[in-house]
This record gives sequence, C-alpha cells and structure tokens, in this order.
Amino acid sequence: MTKATPNYKSNSHLNPRQELQKLVRSELKILLEQENWEGAKAILVPVQPVDIAEAIKGLPEAMQAIAFRLLVKDEAIAVYEYLDPSVKQVLLKDFSRQDVRNIIDQMSPDKRVKLFDELPAKVVRKLLIQLSPSEREATALLLGYEPETAGRIMTPEYLSLKERWTIAQAFQHIRHLALTTETIYSLYVTDNQHYLTGYLSLKDLVTAAPEEIIGEIVESHVICVHTDTPQEEVARLLQHYDFLALPVVDTENRLVGIITVDDVIDILQAETTKDIHTLGGVQVGSDDYFQSNILSIVRRRAFWLITVFCITTLASVIVKTQEQLLEQMIVLVVFMPLLIDTGGDVGCQSSTVVIRGLNTQNLSQQGVFGIIKREAIAGALLGFILGLGAIVWAYLVQGNLLVALVVGISLLLISILASGLGAALPFLFSRLGLDPALMSAPFMTTIADVFGVVIYLYIARLILLF
Repeated sequence: MTKATPNYKSNSHLNPRQELQKLVRSELKILLEQENWEGAKAILVPVQPVDIAEAIKGLPEAMQAIAFRLLVKDEAIAVYEYLDPSVKQVLLKDFSRQDVRNIIDQMSPDKRVKLFDELPAKVVRKLLIQLSPSEREATALLLGYEPETAGRIMTPEYLSLKERWTIAQAFQHIRHLALTTETIYSLYVTDNQHYLTGYLSLKDLVTAAPEEIIGEIVESHVICVHTDTPQEEVARLLQHYDFLALPVVDTENRLVGIITVDDVIDILQAETTKDIHTLGGVQVGSDDYFQSNILSIVRRRAFWLITVFCITTLASVIVKTQEQLLEQMIVLVVFMPLLIDTGGDVGCQSSTVVIRGLNTQNLSQQGVFGIIKREAIAGALLGFILGLGAIVWAYLVQGNLLVALVVGISLLLISILASGLGAALPFLFSRLGLDPALMSAPFMTTIADVFGVVIYLYIARLILLF
C-alpha cells in the first residue's frame, strides 16, 4: 500500500526538492519524539538516499543515530555516502564495532577513501583494522596515491573484457559482476597481462553477433589518464569528451581503475568552491568552511585582509601629500569613492574572467598580450561610457565644468589601467608557479584604489592648477 503524503503549505522560496526534505525532516522528528519507530521507517521508504541524508542532517544530534539505525542495511550504506562529514563523525561515535564494519566494509573503495580523508588519522587506523582483508587491501591501494590525483579518486570496481572472448562470453561475465561494479556502460578491453588495449560501449556489445570476437570490434584508440594525473585534468577530459567514465592506468599502462562522471561532479563542485573562496581572499583548508573552528576561520581570512590594509595605507600617504590641492578644491574629495570603487569593479571583472579561463583552459588563441590588450580595450570603452556619465553627473552636482572633466578623464584612465592590470596579474601569478586565484578580488580592488587615487589627483593638478 502506498503511503499518502500529507498536505503542507508550499514555501515559494524553496524548490520542490528542498520542500520534500523539509517535510521529511519535520515529520521524521515528530515520529522520533513520539518513539513511533514503525511510522518513522515507513516515511523513509519512498525517499531517495540523498534526501534522507539531508533530512538526517537537519535533525538534532541525539536523533541522527536513531534515524540512521532505522534504515535497512543496503539503504544505510547508500545514505551514509551522502551524509556531511560532521554527521558521519557523530554516527561513528555512536556505532558499535560491528555497525561500523558493516557500513564501511560494504562501501565502494573510492567512497570509503573519500570518507577516510575527512576523518582524523587515529579514527582511520581503527576503521582499517575492522575491514575485511580484501577491502582493506583495496582501500590501502587508493590511500597510497597522492591526494587530488586520479589514483586517489578512482574505483577498482570495474568491468574489463579480454580480447579473445566472444560476445557471448562477455555478456556472461557482465551478468556475473554487474551488481558489484561501478558501471557497465563503459567497458575496457585488456590483454593477458592486463594492459589496456581498447574500449567498448554496451551498445557495441548489444549490436554485435554472439559469436564475434571482442578483439575484432574493439576501439583501439582509448582516452585514459594515469594514476598521478591531477583530478582537475580528469574532470576536464570527462567534460570535454562527454564520457561516462575514464580508465586509469599505472606507469606500465596496466588498467587499475576507472573514474565515473559522478565522481567528477564532486570534484568540480569542490574546485569551484575553492576558487570562489580564494577569489574572496579566504584561505580554505581541507575541511568544510562552515564546520571549521571560528579561530581557524579568522586566521585564514586575516592574511589577505592585513595585506589589503597595508596596501591601502599607500593611498592615505598619497592623499596626505596632496593636502594643498585638496584644500583649494575640497570638492575633489566628493568624487573619490565613485572613481576608486568603479576602477576596482572593472578590474575585478577582467581578473575573474581571465582566472576562469586559465582554470578551464578555455582562453582564446590570442596569446597573453592579446588577451591583456583585449581587456584594456574593453576597459577603455567602458571607461568612455562611464566617463561621459560621470562628467554629466559631476557637473550637475558641482556646476564646475573643469572638475567634471577631471572626474570623467580620471574614470576613463582608471578603467583602462584596472582592466589591463586585472587581466595581466593572473598570467603573472601563473608564470611564477603560483595559483592565479590568489590574485583575489580584495587584492585587485586595493591595487586599483591606490592607482586610482594617484591618477585622479594627478589629473586634477594638471587641469585645475595649470
């Protein structure tokens, strides 16, 4: 009998998935408070594992382990992979040794390694001991590769076929291992020494005659990655070729694992989050930002803010040297925020698109100087448009045409400089072997502020005191 879903008021600011999670979480909490275990089990039956994980995350800590224990074994394994690291650690503290072994031992090796990367080393050593010998060996193999490489994120649970097999033998092999492998849609062919020799899709097998030999229909040109290939490069290859999976080979070209598209989605999300934090001047560690200790958060953010503060003091020094000019034309101070903020914004736009292009390797063939020139021209056009508006606005505010010209010309020059500088700095950081994302938005804005003040006061002196 299908369980009826209760009526509830829809929240316009939530999407359907969020509304479902909120409903499940609220009903699950009520049933657990009433100790209605059967009702709590029933409400989780039609819910997807990822939504169950989100519902458990929103429960009070004391209820999280209770709710998780209500799940059947196979569902518990699937749900556990979607839980936040903080919730996983809460559950680990509550589980008995047998509970831990049953869940961790039956996870896929790559998901298990991802979990271990989120846990303290002391806890990982205890969990490794509790694994079965085969699973312990598979996990230790992946943990032996460098973090953020193909070897670390691949799964050894894949299907490989032999060149000499017939199509009928291949199907028999697939049926035997289909339930324990990561995917059956991408099939890789190896020789007797396990060297990767080709690739087949499930479609190729279905359309071939049962008596045909694998070696006769195999695609010999295979796009693969090595165990030490950076995970970002793996993600770019899967995205570029629209593959469902990529084979991973060792230094001798032996097939050792595969990486599937769902793993790449996690990589892209993590890398995007990292880039966004870095662009904002926040140095992130391996742990989740919102789960971090408040003191570690302050320490991460303080470095760039102190750097920005020190650079900004240069603008104060420059302003102080021009006290005489400012005393004579105090109105110049009124337009300073307009100029320096606009310059910082224009520069940040240029730096952001160039950094993104470097990360995705999607820059045009114009070369470094071509791209800088292109951004400078864009800055000039933007500065011209904004400068005309600034002249009109400044004249309406002050009624002095010369002051309005100072503001407009300064804005034009500041926009050109900021765009060119915003495009050039990421290339400079990259050439020096540093992460281009370190040229963060606050850093770029501060540089534009300092140069903006210099340009503004120089143009003012040139026009107003000529």
